[in-house]
Amino acid sequence: MLDTSLAPLRLMLVAEDPLARGALSRVLGEQGAELLVVAAGTRDELESSRGEAPDVVLWDTGLRPPDPEARLEAPELGAPLLALVTDESVGEQAVAAGARGLLFRDVAPAPLVAALMAVSRGLVVYEPGLAESRAPVRAGSSARAGSLGPDALTPREREVLALLAEGLSNKAIADRLSISDHTAKFHVNAVLSKLGVQRRTEAVVRAARMGLVTL
Repeated sequence: MLDTSLAPLRLMLVAEDPLARGALSRVLGEQGAELLVVAAGTRDELESSRGEAPDVVLWDTGLRPPDPEARLEAPELGAPLLALVTDESVGEQAVAAGARGLLFRDVAPAPLVAALMAVSRGLVVYEPGLAESRAPVRAGSSARAGSLGPDALTPREREVLALLAEGLSNKAIADRLSISDHTAKFHVNAVLSKLGVQRRTEAVVRAARMGLVTL
């Protein structure tokens, strides 16, 4: 368990269903000093409020969309994302959208808290029953072999990559996209990680070779 003498984990809760949002808020609020829910709302509500980025985001994807081809749009709040899903197919979409962890929607409080802690520290977490959903992550990590596809980057990350190609700093990227400096840095780091590089210039060169940007 997290040492309660430390600052609590700052969490944003994203759920379109108000009943699910209320239930999750109550569960998270009962976890004592380990967690602090700084905001809860829909994706649009939280993305439009430009507050300080949290340590982790809990994203309830809701019930499976009627259209199996419907693409999930992950909230972009400048922090690692843990998704709650109904099945593997939704899990695959959530990972493709940028989720760093997957749990079933009926997860118990204790493993939920443990997963949030792990994801906030940069770890990848999957419930055993969702193991097959890891395939998109493995595909994304293949960037080191030069096989990264355009779908491995989220729409926001592609915007950030284009601005990196223009030579913009993190602050300039934040201003251009109307996001916080912290969120811009988060997206830049995500782009570098997916491209398998450590420097911005290397990211631009590799992206150009893959046809992701034009110099």
